[in-house]
Amino acid sequence: MKGWALKMTAQTIAELFNLTGKGAIVTGAGSGIGQAIALRLAEAGASVMITDIDLEAASQTVEQIKGRGGNALAIYADASSPTDARKATRAVADAFGGLDILVNNAAVYPFSLALEMSEEIWDKVLDVNLKGVFFYSQAAAREMIKAGHGGKIINLASIDGLHPTIKGMSHYIASKGGVIALTKSLAVEFAPYNILVNSVAPGAIVTPGSIAQAADVEAHGEPLEELWKNFMVRLPLGHMGEPDDIAKVVLFLASAAADYMTGSLLLADGGYLIS
Repeated sequence: MKGWALKMTAQTIAELFNLTGKGAIVTGAGSGIGQAIALRLAEAGASVMITDIDLEAASQTVEQIKGRGGNALAIYADASSPTDARKATRAVADAFGGLDILVNNAAVYPFSLALEMSEEIWDKVLDVNLKGVFFYSQAAAREMIKAGHGGKIINLASIDGLHPTIKGMSHYIASKGGVIALTKSLAVEFAPYNILVNSVAPGAIVTPGSIAQAADVEAHGEPLEELWKNFMVRLPLGHMGEPDDIAKVVLFLASAAADYMTGSLLLADGGYLIS
């Protein structure tokens, strides 16, 4: 077509996944999926700011990264706080010279049946899981625009945002459905600045949080064994995932291999939603 020209690139696989010189934030990276994401980004060369309300856990993630030859720092930051969002983005820019990647990973999911749910629990889940995603994205985008180099924002959604898998999680399900929609909206608004916004929807992943959730379900007298059996019947791969299964997908979205993707949702659910 007139005026068009093919843009040929010659990046090798190693170059595509090389994040050297990139500054990143991973929220809630003291353990679980967030920790695995931070480890993978650091392995690819990024300097990673670990944010968490558990500073000791965040510091342990930093030690793991440094033990593997990577670069990272820890900072106390509440994932639901717009003030902490601004603090974290300034900190990564000051420490690493710029912010290129934000991963909104932090989330909470206390078990609460809809008929018993309090306003306090509802607000806490929506504040961390949805409001925080917006304000951290806003703060990161402002920093990226100021620097003039674009960037990547990756939001952790959930298959529950598409199809509820367990009762007692209406607050969580609503928040993750919101993350999926918010990702698309921000992708449109941030595209002119070359800020790409995508999301990942994990399925059942074994983490300290999911183990605690199972205990919470049992404590409320719900038949966990029956719920588990019904879930596994619909899982084609026949086993739960590990945090690194999600970290590898996030690494892809953070890399140059995903430079023509924005507003996308990638499923990493062991095939649950196809069964």
